[in-house]
Amino acid sequence: MPTPAVQWTRSHTLAAFHLYTLLPFGQLHRGRPEIVQLAEWQGRTPSSVAMKLVNFAGLDPQVVASGRAGLSGASKQDRQLWAALQDNWDAVAQEAASAYASQALAHGVAADSALIKEAEQAVGHEEGRTRSALVQVRVNQARFRKAVLASYNATFCISGLQHEKLLIASHIVPWSEEHKNRLNPHNGLCLSALHDRAYDQGLITVLPDFTVRVSAALARVSGNAFLSESLQRFDRQPIRLPERFRPAPEFLAWHARRFGFL
Repeated sequence: MPTPAVQWTRSHTLAAFHLYTLLPFGQLHRGRPEIVQLAEWQGRTPSSVAMKLVNFAGLDPQVVASGRAGLSGASKQDRQLWAALQDNWDAVAQEAASAYASQALAHGVAADSALIKEAEQAVGHEEGRTRSALVQVRVNQARFRKAVLASYNATFCISGLQHEKLLIASHIVPWSEEHKNRLNPHNGLCLSALHDRAYDQGLITVLPDFTVRVSAALARVSGNAFLSESLQRFDRQPIRLPERFRPAPEFLAWHARRFGFL
């Protein structure tokens, strides 16, 4: 007698979505170790989990518009989750991370243990609630970085540099300014450390049409070969778009207006 299929509960769906945000699009297949592991935790096949992740991709307008093979079998529950993300990404992302961590713990696995240990070391000797809150912030920032770098395949969106240790997941609207989209990869750009600093200071921006603009003050500087090669030459050039979670035009417009580009 065949084993009954395991139903997709909300907790199982949320855990799968958490994994979806952290894996590059090209790695949403049944052989990926993280997918195999989650399938074991949930008592289903790796193919079932992989199909769920690709169903999420089928809800992503960017994936659909690109002609890539997202699936059209998303359930009502999948669609409701996707709709909730648009209202408050951080709330859903936190719930998804918690669901994933709970399922891991139930099978003797400490999810994000490396991230938590690194965050605790960085926070140091703060006490009580303050320390716990700071650790959680650090862990969330690390998750945001993983989601953004996965979307861009660890590629600098302006020059094409591919070296993960030299890349930063930059918030378009800063962490301190936006409380519903701190973890939203649509609010991120994959930049180098230099360009992250230039972006933070308003020396460069990315317009809603996904082209780079260099500030007028920076553009007027002449005779500096490094400045010309690393920043000025990219003025009006298009960025390399991620496979998923394209930067939201409304977030890009916010940054451009803030620094007088619009």
